Amino acid sequence: MKKIIILFAITFTQLSVAQYELPKSATDIAPLLIGEKAPNTSLKTIDGKSVSFLETLDKKKTILVFYRGGWCPYCNQHLSALAEAEPELIKLGYKIIAISPDSSKSLQETKSKDEVNYTLLSDSKNNFSKAFGIAFEAPKNYEKYLLKGSDNVNSSIIPVPSVFILDKEGTILFEYIAPDYKHRLSNELLMAVAKQF
Repeated sequence: MKKIIILFAITFTQLSVAQYELPKSATDIAPLLIGEKAPNTSLKTIDGKSVSFLETLDKKKTILVFYRGGWCPYCNQHLSALAEAEPELIKLGYKIIAISPDSSKSLQETKSKDEVNYTLLSDSKNNFSKAFGIAFEAPKNYEKYLLKGSDNVNSSIIPVPSVFILDKEGTILFEYIAPDYKHRLSNELLMAVAKQF
């Protein structure tokens, strides 16, 4: 009986450790599912202040965007496209929040460069993207971009570009996850889906 208990304890410990291993590629992630609630992790504002995610929702439906960083041209195109869609989304009762591993300082540069008015938040330690299940081990050649963007906080973790629609309490209503970072959700499809909720 003692051997069975020890064997069970070893197996359980190994399974627990395996659960927290960072996925090696964008196709290995295990994101939160529709119907699950967004985690209430602490993030940094563009001014460097700590804020809990659910507080940022302000009891509004939210378009939540994860992007790789201001160094990524595909991300910048997507952020600019969202800025164009923002007035219509606001009319539908939504707000937009975009999150990346970039530092608050880098977010300021992105906000100016991409001419966005919506909320940008920093997840430089990637705790939020990990809790969402969309973080993975970045390719080695990304290290210099991640270090620069995060002010030397992050060198190896990156989120899969994703768009989630959340209700007023932070429950996931829709998700679009793109392991191929070159493919992004179009404004047309986003608007079509947003009108359903």
